[in-house]
Amino acid sequence: MRIDVITIFPEYLTPLDLSLIGKARREGLVDLHVHDLRQWTHDRHRTVDDTPLGGGAGMVMKPAPWAAAFSGVREAGHAVLGADVEPLIVFPNPAGEPFAQSTAQEWSQCEWLVFACGRYEGIDERVYQHLADIGCEVALASLGDYVLNGGEVAVLAFTEAVVRLVPGVVGNAESLVEESHSEGLLEYPLYTRPASWTDPAGVVREAPPILLSGDHAKVAAWRQEQSVARTRERRPDLLTQTDGDVAGA
Repeated sequence: MRIDVITIFPEYLTPLDLSLIGKARREGLVDLHVHDLRQWTHDRHRTVDDTPLGGGAGMVMKPAPWAAAFSGVREAGHAVLGADVEPLIVFPNPAGEPFAQSTAQEWSQCEWLVFACGRYEGIDERVYQHLADIGCEVALASLGDYVLNGGEVAVLAFTEAVVRLVPGVVGNAESLVEESHSEGLLEYPLYTRPASWTDPAGVVREAPPILLSGDHAKVAAWRQEQSVARTRERRPDLLTQTDGDVAGA
Protein backbone atom coordinates (compact mmCIF):
# COMPACT_ATOMS: atom_id res chain seq x y z
CA MET A 1 0.00 0.00 0.00
CA ARG A 2 1.15 3.51 -0.83
CA ILE A 3 0.07 6.45 1.32
CA ASP A 4 0.78 10.12 0.57
CA VAL A 5 0.01 12.88 3.08
CA ILE A 6 -0.10 16.54 2.05
CA THR A 7 0.15 19.08 4.87
CA ILE A 8 1.67 22.44 5.78
CA PHE A 9 3.04 20.84 8.98
CA PRO A 10 5.03 17.76 7.91
CA GLU A 11 6.56 17.46 11.37
CA TYR A 12 3.09 16.81 12.76
CA LEU A 13 3.19 13.41 11.06
CA THR A 14 6.46 12.22 12.68
CA PRO A 15 4.56 9.73 14.92
CA LEU A 16 4.06 7.69 11.75
CA ASP A 17 7.70 6.64 12.17
CA LEU A 18 6.89 5.00 15.51
CA SER A 19 5.45 1.71 16.71
CA LEU A 20 3.79 -0.68 14.26
CA ILE A 21 3.37 1.97 11.56
CA GLY A 22 7.06 2.79 11.60
CA LYS A 23 7.93 -0.90 11.54
CA ALA A 24 5.59 -1.46 8.59
CA ARG A 25 7.32 1.35 6.74
CA ARG A 26 10.77 -0.05 7.44
CA GLU A 27 9.71 -3.53 6.34
CA GLY A 28 8.22 -2.23 3.11
CA LEU A 29 4.63 -3.18 3.93
CA VAL A 30 3.59 0.47 3.57
CA ASP A 31 5.18 3.06 1.31
CA LEU A 32 4.35 6.30 3.14
CA HIS A 33 5.34 9.80 2.00
CA VAL A 34 4.66 13.13 3.74
CA HIS A 35 4.71 16.25 1.57
CA ASP A 36 4.85 19.94 2.47
CA LEU A 37 2.11 21.78 0.55
CA ARG A 38 4.25 24.91 0.52
CA GLN A 39 6.69 23.30 -1.94
CA TRP A 40 4.01 23.90 -4.58
CA THR A 41 3.78 27.65 -3.96
CA HIS A 42 5.55 30.22 -6.12
CA ASP A 43 5.79 33.42 -4.08
CA ARG A 44 8.53 34.32 -1.62
CA HIS A 45 6.16 34.02 1.33
CA ARG A 46 5.06 30.51 0.26
CA THR A 47 1.44 31.58 0.65
CA VAL A 48 -1.23 28.88 0.87
CA ASP A 49 -4.22 30.90 2.12
CA ASP A 50 -6.17 34.10 1.58
CA THR A 51 -9.26 35.88 2.97
CA PRO A 52 -12.67 34.36 2.18
CA LEU A 53 -14.59 35.81 -0.74
CA GLY A 54 -17.75 37.43 0.53
CA GLY A 55 -16.16 38.33 3.84
CA GLY A 56 -16.06 36.48 7.12
CA ALA A 57 -13.57 35.38 9.72
CA GLY A 58 -10.49 33.26 9.16
CA MET A 59 -8.61 32.28 6.04
CA VAL A 60 -9.30 29.85 3.20
CA MET A 61 -6.67 27.63 1.58
CA LYS A 62 -5.97 28.66 -2.02
CA PRO A 63 -6.81 26.27 -4.86
CA ALA A 64 -3.64 26.61 -6.94
CA PRO A 65 -1.17 25.04 -4.45
CA TRP A 66 -3.54 22.13 -3.85
CA ALA A 67 -4.06 21.48 -7.55
CA ALA A 68 -0.30 21.52 -8.12
CA ALA A 69 0.27 19.26 -5.11
CA PHE A 70 -2.19 16.64 -6.32
CA SER A 71 -0.65 16.75 -9.76
CA GLY A 72 2.84 16.24 -8.36
CA VAL A 73 1.83 13.48 -5.95
CA ARG A 74 -0.13 11.62 -8.62
CA GLU A 75 2.81 11.85 -11.00
CA ALA A 76 5.15 10.41 -8.36
CA GLY A 77 2.72 7.63 -7.53
CA HIS A 78 2.14 6.74 -11.16
CA ALA A 79 5.89 6.38 -11.64
CA VAL A 80 5.87 3.62 -9.02
CA LEU A 81 2.44 2.02 -9.32
CA GLY A 82 1.70 2.59 -12.99
CA ALA A 83 -0.38 5.15 -14.82
CA ASP A 84 -3.52 3.03 -14.58
CA VAL A 85 -3.58 3.16 -10.75
CA GLU A 86 -5.37 6.10 -9.17
CA PRO A 87 -5.51 7.01 -5.48
CA LEU A 88 -8.46 7.49 -3.21
CA ILE A 89 -8.05 11.11 -2.10
CA VAL A 90 -9.29 11.65 1.45
CA PHE A 91 -10.03 15.03 3.00
CA PRO A 92 -10.55 15.07 6.77
CA ASN A 93 -13.61 17.25 7.11
CA PRO A 94 -16.25 17.68 9.84
CA ALA A 95 -18.87 17.66 7.07
CA GLY A 96 -17.69 14.26 5.83
CA GLU A 97 -18.94 10.74 6.46
CA PRO A 98 -18.16 9.49 10.00
CA PHE A 99 -15.01 7.38 10.02
CA ALA A 100 -15.63 3.90 11.40
CA GLN A 101 -13.95 0.52 11.54
CA SER A 102 -15.81 -0.43 8.38
CA THR A 103 -14.21 2.59 6.69
CA ALA A 104 -10.77 1.47 7.81
CA GLN A 105 -11.43 -2.02 6.45
CA GLU A 106 -12.57 -0.60 3.12
CA TRP A 107 -9.59 1.72 2.79
CA SER A 108 -7.14 -1.04 3.76
CA GLN A 109 -8.05 -2.72 0.46
CA CYS A 110 -6.92 0.35 -1.51
CA GLU A 111 -3.60 0.22 -3.30
CA TRP A 112 -3.07 3.94 -2.85
CA LEU A 113 -4.40 6.56 -0.46
CA VAL A 114 -3.75 10.31 -0.49
CA PHE A 115 -4.64 12.27 2.65
CA ALA A 116 -5.07 16.04 2.27
CA CYS A 117 -4.77 17.96 5.54
CA GLY A 118 -6.75 21.17 5.40
CA ARG A 119 -6.21 24.10 7.78
CA TYR A 120 -7.78 27.41 8.71
CA GLU A 121 -11.45 27.65 7.64
CA GLY A 122 -10.97 24.99 4.99
CA ILE A 123 -10.01 24.46 1.36
CA ASP A 124 -11.42 26.38 -1.60
CA GLU A 125 -14.43 24.38 -2.88
CA ARG A 126 -13.11 24.51 -6.43
CA VAL A 127 -10.38 22.04 -5.50
CA TYR A 128 -12.99 19.30 -5.00
CA GLN A 129 -14.66 20.25 -8.28
CA HIS A 130 -11.33 20.11 -10.11
CA LEU A 131 -10.54 16.64 -8.75
CA ALA A 132 -13.96 15.35 -9.75
CA ASP A 133 -13.55 16.76 -13.26
CA ILE A 134 -10.23 14.97 -13.81
CA GLY A 135 -11.71 11.68 -12.61
CA CYS A 136 -10.24 11.39 -9.14
CA GLU A 137 -12.11 9.45 -6.46
CA VAL A 138 -12.60 11.73 -3.46
CA ALA A 139 -13.84 11.00 0.06
CA LEU A 140 -14.59 13.41 2.89
CA ALA A 141 -14.26 11.74 6.28
CA SER A 142 -15.03 13.03 9.77
CA LEU A 143 -13.21 11.88 12.88
CA GLY A 144 -16.12 13.04 15.02
CA ASP A 145 -18.63 15.78 15.64
CA TYR A 146 -16.11 18.40 16.68
CA VAL A 147 -13.68 20.80 15.00
CA LEU A 148 -9.89 20.50 15.06
CA ASN A 149 -7.28 23.05 14.01
CA GLY A 150 -6.37 20.96 11.00
CA GLY A 151 -6.58 17.55 9.39
CA GLU A 152 -3.32 16.16 10.74
CA VAL A 153 -4.77 14.64 13.93
CA ALA A 154 -7.45 12.91 11.90
CA VAL A 155 -4.92 11.60 9.39
CA LEU A 156 -2.83 10.10 12.19
CA ALA A 157 -5.93 8.26 13.40
CA PHE A 158 -7.04 7.24 9.90
CA THR A 159 -3.58 5.96 9.00
CA GLU A 160 -3.16 3.89 12.15
CA ALA A 161 -6.63 2.38 11.82
CA VAL A 162 -6.02 1.47 8.17
CA VAL A 163 -2.40 0.35 8.21
CA ARG A 164 -2.87 -2.06 11.13
CA LEU A 165 -5.30 -3.97 8.88
CA VAL A 166 -2.69 -4.43 6.13
CA PRO A 167 -1.56 -8.08 6.15
CA GLY A 168 1.67 -8.55 8.09
CA VAL A 169 1.52 -5.31 10.08
CA VAL A 170 -0.03 -6.79 13.22
CA GLY A 171 1.87 -9.88 14.31
CA ASN A 172 -1.13 -11.89 15.51
CA ALA A 173 -3.81 -11.44 12.86
CA GLU A 174 -6.40 -13.14 15.10
CA SER A 175 -6.32 -10.13 17.43
CA LEU A 176 -7.88 -8.06 14.64
CA VAL A 177 -10.90 -10.35 14.52
CA GLU A 178 -11.85 -10.12 18.20
CA GLU A 179 -11.28 -6.43 18.94
CA SER A 180 -13.89 -3.72 19.39
CA HIS A 181 -16.02 -2.88 16.33
CA SER A 182 -14.66 -5.79 14.29
CA GLU A 183 -18.14 -7.37 14.36
CA GLY A 184 -20.12 -4.26 15.21
CA LEU A 185 -19.75 -4.88 18.96
CA LEU A 186 -17.45 -3.61 21.68
CA GLU A 187 -14.74 -5.96 22.85
CA TYR A 188 -15.32 -8.21 25.86
CA PRO A 189 -13.47 -7.52 29.18
CA LEU A 190 -9.82 -8.54 29.16
CA TYR A 191 -7.80 -10.21 31.92
CA THR A 192 -4.25 -11.47 32.34
CA ARG A 193 -2.09 -13.07 35.05
CA PRO A 194 -2.27 -13.23 38.00
CA ALA A 195 -5.78 -14.68 38.10
CA SER A 196 -6.10 -13.43 41.67
CA TRP A 197 -4.88 -9.87 42.26
CA THR A 198 -4.91 -7.77 45.41
CA ASP A 199 -5.35 -4.13 44.51
CA PRO A 200 -3.61 -1.25 46.39
CA ALA A 201 -6.66 -0.91 48.67
CA GLY A 202 -6.28 -4.50 49.79
CA VAL A 203 -9.28 -5.81 47.85
CA VAL A 204 -8.78 -9.24 46.31
CA ARG A 205 -10.04 -9.22 42.73
CA GLU A 206 -10.53 -12.49 40.88
CA ALA A 207 -10.61 -13.03 37.14
CA PRO A 208 -13.74 -14.84 35.92
CA PRO A 209 -13.24 -18.57 36.63
CA ILE A 210 -14.51 -19.54 33.19
CA LEU A 211 -11.34 -18.07 31.65
CA LEU A 212 -9.34 -20.65 33.59
CA SER A 213 -11.58 -23.58 32.62
CA GLY A 214 -9.73 -24.55 29.47
CA ASP A 215 -13.09 -25.00 27.72
CA HIS A 216 -12.65 -22.91 24.58
CA ALA A 217 -16.29 -23.17 23.52
CA LYS A 218 -17.54 -21.90 26.86
CA VAL A 219 -14.94 -19.13 26.89
CA ALA A 220 -16.02 -18.04 23.39
CA ALA A 221 -19.69 -18.04 24.43
CA TRP A 222 -18.90 -16.01 27.57
CA ARG A 223 -16.93 -13.47 25.56
CA GLN A 224 -19.78 -13.07 23.06
CA GLU A 225 -22.25 -12.53 25.90
CA GLN A 226 -19.97 -9.97 27.50
CA SER A 227 -19.51 -8.13 24.18
CA VAL A 228 -23.26 -7.85 23.68
CA ALA A 229 -23.83 -6.77 27.29
CA ARG A 230 -21.07 -4.17 27.19
CA THR A 231 -22.31 -2.80 23.87
CA ARG A 232 -25.87 -2.59 25.19
CA GLU A 233 -24.64 -0.68 28.24
CA ARG A 234 -22.10 1.66 26.63
CA ARG A 235 -23.07 1.95 22.95
CA PRO A 236 -26.67 0.79 22.44
CA ASP A 237 -26.70 2.62 19.12
CA LEU A 238 -24.36 -0.05 17.72
CA LEU A 239 -26.84 -2.82 18.44
CA THR A 240 -29.35 -1.29 16.03
CA GLN A 241 -26.73 -1.69 13.28
CA THR A 242 -26.06 -5.39 13.94
CA ASP A 243 -27.89 -8.59 13.16
CA GLY A 244 -31.28 -8.94 14.82
CA ASP A 245 -30.22 -12.12 16.64
CA VAL A 246 -27.26 -10.33 18.19
CA ALA A 247 -29.32 -7.27 19.10
CA GLY A 248 -31.87 -9.46 20.83
CA ALA A 249 -29.32 -11.64 22.64
